[in-house]
Amino acid sequence: MRKNIVAGNWKMNKNLKEAKELIKGIKKGVSAKKAKGKRVIIAPSFINLSSAVKRTKKSIIQVAAQNMHEAKSGAFTGEVSADMLSEIGIEIVILGHSERRSIFAESNELLAKKVDTALANNLEVIFCFGESLEDRKSEKHFEVVETQLRESLFHLLKENFSNIILAYEPVWAIGTGETATPEQAQEMHAFIREVLEKEYNKELADSVSILYGGSVKPANADEIFSKPDVDGGLIGGASLKPNDFLAIVEAI
Repeated sequence: MRKNIVAGNWKMNKNLKEAKELIKGIKKGVSAKKAKGKRVIIAPSFINLSSAVKRTKKSIIQVAAQNMHEAKSGAFTGEVSADMLSEIGIEIVILGHSERRSIFAESNELLAKKVDTALANNLEVIFCFGESLEDRKSEKHFEVVETQLRESLFHLLKENFSNIILAYEPVWAIGTGETATPEQAQEMHAFIREVLEKEYNKELADSVSILYGGSVKPANADEIFSKPDVDGGLIGGASLKPNDFLAIVEAI
């Protein structure tokens, strides 16, 4: 049975002191009782990961990395390997975020390698994907999403998907002035399950958690999470404020 998940992607925000305060605020507001049947994940910047792991050790909060290099080691200045993440207690990594794709030109083929490396090192993957405004307006959104999944994930065996969380990001609805409705989120999530069923089987399609990453806030979380194929959210800006993030956790 798939899990309900709220994952906070802090991006390049919060220094060490600020990160400690944010974790303290989240820990204070989330308990095992409140989060029963849910997973709560935070993804600080690389420099704050070790501290975050230590500060969440006796809580239900899990810590994820925001990215990872596909190689085991080597002359890759500024990069971080799966082994480095595992050594400090990280068990989850976000791959394929829209900003990694658009700003750093990460391709579907590269992401396939990163996914393989993560799984080989026993890291769970939050795999991001989604279409641009141009794709949506030209009605290529379903095609784009299926291609992203197919080229990065569909070489995997069925059993690998027990360590994959999908995160749909409608890039066209983030910072563009356009608005994605809960119905549009549900439509795409249902399509994703259809694609998984077609490639693998219904059991797998029904077991994979699919998060929505289109500007989830306390004001819209209830309605978005009420949709049958939306299993939670990958939260950006709202994850930087304890009360907002906790309200979204409560909304599931």
